[in-house]
Amino acid sequence: MPRKMSPDYWLFLVVLALLGLGVVMVYSASAILATDRFRDAHFFLKKQLFWAVLGLGVMWGVMAVDYRRWRPLVSPLLALAFVLLVLVLVPPFGQSINGTRRWLRWGPISVQPTELAKLVLVVYLADFLARRQAVIGNLWRGVIPPLVVTGGVAGLVLLQPDLGSAVAIVGVVLCMIFVAGARLAHLGLIGALAVPVVALAVFTASYRLRRVLTFLDPWADPRGAGFQIIQSYLALGGGGLLGRGLGESKQKLFYLPEPHTDFIFAILGEELGFVGAVATVTLFGLLLWRGIRVGLRVADPFGALLAFGVTALLATQAVVNLGVVIGLFPTKGLPLPFVSSGGSSLLAAMAAVGLLLNVSQRAEV
Repeated sequence: MPRKMSPDYWLFLVVLALLGLGVVMVYSASAILATDRFRDAHFFLKKQLFWAVLGLGVMWGVMAVDYRRWRPLVSPLLALAFVLLVLVLVPPFGQSINGTRRWLRWGPISVQPTELAKLVLVVYLADFLARRQAVIGNLWRGVIPPLVVTGGVAGLVLLQPDLGSAVAIVGVVLCMIFVAGARLAHLGLIGALAVPVVALAVFTASYRLRRVLTFLDPWADPRGAGFQIIQSYLALGGGGLLGRGLGESKQKLFYLPEPHTDFIFAILGEELGFVGAVATVTLFGLLLWRGIRVGLRVADPFGALLAFGVTALLATQAVVNLGVVIGLFPTKGLPLPFVSSGGSSLLAAMAAVGLLLNVSQRAEV
C-alpha cells in the first residue's frame, strides 16, 4: 500500500486560480443582466460564491477519503446515476427549460444529473478497466462491456436532449480505454461505428442541423441562428491585446445571450484581452499537465486510470467550450469548468479535483 504524502499543491493552486477567476468573471458578465431580471446586481455573484465555497468543501471531503474506498460503492453510485437520469426525463421530477429536460428541482435548488453521471462513470470505468487489464486487448471481454454501460448513460443524456454532453462522455470513455491498453484497431472500429450514430442524431433534429449549418457559415443568418457566435467573435475581437478592462464589456449589454454561462470566455477575452485569454488557457494547460503527471506517477492501476479519466473529463469540457466560443465547433451547451456560472457543473468539477488530489497523495515522488 503506497504511503500517504502531501497532495499536488500546484494542481490545487491552479484550480484555486480558475475558481477565483470564475467568481470575478461571473460577476462582471452578469451584473447588468441580474439587475434587469432580479433587481439585484449581485444575484449571480452570490450564487457563484455559494457554490464555490460548497465546492471547496466537497473537494476537501473527497480528498480526505482514500480514493480506493470508492471502489465498493461503484455499482450503487452507477445505479443512482441511472435513476436520476431517468427521473429527469419524467414530469414532474424533471424541469423543462427551453425544450430540454436536464434539471431536477428540489425547492430553490436545481441540479443536473448529467454532471454526477459523468464523474460516476469515470470511477466505474477506472475500477472495471483496472480489474480487466489482462483482457483489455479482447474486444468482447475488455472493451464492449464498458461501452454498453457508456451507451446507456450517453443514450439517456441524448434523450434530454444533450448531444454535446453525450459525445463528450463517449470521448472521455474512449480515452480511458486507450490508456488502459485497448488495441487501436478496436478503438478505430468503435469510432467508425459512432460517426453514423452522431450523423443520424444531427440530421433527424432540425435544430441540430441548423447549428451545424450555422457553424459552417454563421453570417448566413446573422440575426437568427448565427447571432450568438457572431457576438462572441465581436467580443473576442473587441478585446484586443490587453482588453477593454474588467467590467467594461460591450457585448454583455444584452448582445451576447447568457454571457455568464457557456460563453463566458468571450466576455473574458473582451475585458482581459488576448493576454487574459492566453493566461486562462495556460491555466487549463497546467491542469492537464498536473493531472497526467499524477496518473503517470501512481503505481495503482485503479488510481492511475482514475487520474487519467478525471483529467480527460475536465480537459474535454474545457476544450469543447473554448472551441465553441472561438468557432472551432458547433454550438453546444457545455460550461467552462470552474469559470462558467452553474452549481452542478462546479460541484462535479470540484469533486473531480478532490479525487485527483487524493490520488496525488499516493503517487511516487
